[in-house]
Amino acid sequence: MPEGSDQAALDELVRLLDLERIEVDIFRGLSPASRQQRVFGGQVAGQALVAVGRTVPADRHVHSLHSYFIRPGDPSVPIIYEVDRVRDGRSFTTRRTVAIQHGKPIFTLSASFQLDQPGVEHQAPMPDVPEPEGLPVLEKAVGTAIEIRAVDDDNVWMRATGTLPDDPLLHVCVLTFASDLTLLNSVLVRQGLSHERDRITMASLDHAMWFMRRIRMDDWVLYAMTSPAAIGSRGLATGRFFSRDGTHLVSVVQEGMIRVG
Repeated sequence: MPEGSDQAALDELVRLLDLERIEVDIFRGLSPASRQQRVFGGQVAGQALVAVGRTVPADRHVHSLHSYFIRPGDPSVPIIYEVDRVRDGRSFTTRRTVAIQHGKPIFTLSASFQLDQPGVEHQAPMPDVPEPEGLPVLEKAVGTAIEIRAVDDDNVWMRATGTLPDDPLLHVCVLTFASDLTLLNSVLVRQGLSHERDRITMASLDHAMWFMRRIRMDDWVLYAMTSPAAIGSRGLATGRFFSRDGTHLVSVVQEGMIRVG
């Protein structure tokens, strides 16, 4: 295995994303045993995408999702995902899901899937950055299923810490999980703030993603992040994922609550 591999941690993430179907269009997800006071946002987003994806034909691939974090998730109890089959068109399929705990919604997600079709293509270039080999591993990523290597404050390389099955939806859901790990830090960078130095409370408010091309999360992808604006207790962050050869894979936009002091 490559340096930094941890197949056991990755297998645990795959199990986390493997929801139990308890009724037609109703799924149940669990959280890992931890001392966290709330469910990690990337987990509930990834599980929600699994839930809607399992109600869509395999020849249609997710091209966008839009989601809202409504309440903190309780990691001690299961999460129920109720899927609404909004529309099945000739080219596009739309799904919506609500994640429920203690009888209340904690998260909502809408996603659109498309049949592969030819059309126009263009992309902005990938930032000019060094290859991931030899770069430092972020301390926060140690012991998780996602390895993160820092280029600078705005760019990190990411990959799963082992080998994933050849399931396109699973790779997309692992990337969705990973997309919430570092994005809001770009707001802190613009403000000159640091978790190590300042008392900061952060929480995701909403999260949107556009999937441009097929993804393999057991190979390196570059996450290029920036924060165009912040006001009051809210910060806006944007990110782009690129493959090693410079292909633009995914765009991400997230707004988060950020309080200092």
